[in-house]
Amino acid sequence: MNSNSVHQLAFIAGFKLLAEHVLMNNEAYYPGLEGVIAGETEISTVDGGLIYRGYPIEELAEKSTFLEVAFLLLNNKLPNQEFLADFQSILSESAVVPEPVLNFLTEIPLHSSGMDSLRTGIGALAHFDSQVDESTKDANLAKAVRLLAQIPILIANRYRITKGMKTVPPNPELSFAANILYMITGKDPSALHEKAMDVSLILYAEHEFNASTFTARVITSTMSDMHSAITGAVGALKGPLHGGANERVLEVLQEVGTADNAEAWVRDAFAEKRRIMGFGHRVYKEGDPRAVILRKYCQELAEETGNQEMEKIADTIEELVRSEKGLPPNLDWPSARLYYYLGLDVELYTPLFVASRIVGWAAHVIEQAENNRLIRPRSRYTGMEKQPYKIMSDR
Repeated sequence: MNSNSVHQLAFIAGFKLLAEHVLMNNEAYYPGLEGVIAGETEISTVDGGLIYRGYPIEELAEKSTFLEVAFLLLNNKLPNQEFLADFQSILSESAVVPEPVLNFLTEIPLHSSGMDSLRTGIGALAHFDSQVDESTKDANLAKAVRLLAQIPILIANRYRITKGMKTVPPNPELSFAANILYMITGKDPSALHEKAMDVSLILYAEHEFNASTFTARVITSTMSDMHSAITGAVGALKGPLHGGANERVLEVLQEVGTADNAEAWVRDAFAEKRRIMGFGHRVYKEGDPRAVILRKYCQELAEETGNQEMEKIADTIEELVRSEKGLPPNLDWPSARLYYYLGLDVELYTPLFVASRIVGWAAHVIEQAENNRLIRPRSRYTGMEKQPYKIMSDR
């Protein structure tokens, strides 16, 4: 290498260092990473509505089942009849939770939340999964299917344990959505109940780089295992600004009490600058398409179950918040009512989110692992300038 080449390389290296320094000191700061593109994905997009692997959520909710959507997210294609039957068969065979894990659920203090118990249960399942440390695509797909089958059992068993009821094993003759309701309530659901649950699972299955999904990808980027990534995602989902929001929505509806009280309650909330959960979205500025879909099932279930008063409360609140604050409802607003009409206790709402979102999380874990780069952002330092160190006797 001649001297000119050496000088050129040195100049390039120096220029890169200078450029990095300039970027670090002048780069814009986006609180909450709002609007920042943190990666690429083929799984879903929220641009122009919600789309799973090219399919609009409206079509999937109307024409597909949750298991078809789960297959789509995990395998990048909709299944034909043969593939779907095989998928259902594998899920049925995987619907087994090791006895030590089931026994452990009985030992968790009764005051522990459903999300805490579920997070612990998923972590415990890792000890009994023979592929826990395998990171190939096939191994991750197999683990994803097992978790999809096992998570509803963890949710239902823990719930019934806390209520002093005998646990109910899954029924292989029922659909995925019907089985969830059956294991929780001990009763076969009606056709409308089954369809409403199935649609809610479809709508919750995936949502691009939300907080819990991004958590799962960050964990995966360290080359950790799927169970660790999913456990971390559950921890992120637990928060009231993410998955726990639908629990707060029901509290609002029950606090209002009657449709006659709704307008006064909302205006008091406005005056006190209280946030009404279930409205607005970081991404959907014109409205959450999932909320539009689920509202229809809320209305049908309210009619069937005699909960028209709660629907009137919801309609009044929605109209006022939309017209006076410009905030349309997000998915949490109708889902809280939907689960209430299905006869489900509020402590189940966020765990049921996990029963659906597991397929989205798993798809992102697989995608991240296949094209991995450690996710390691920088921060802007706002602390003290460099300080001279003082030995103990001088402090």
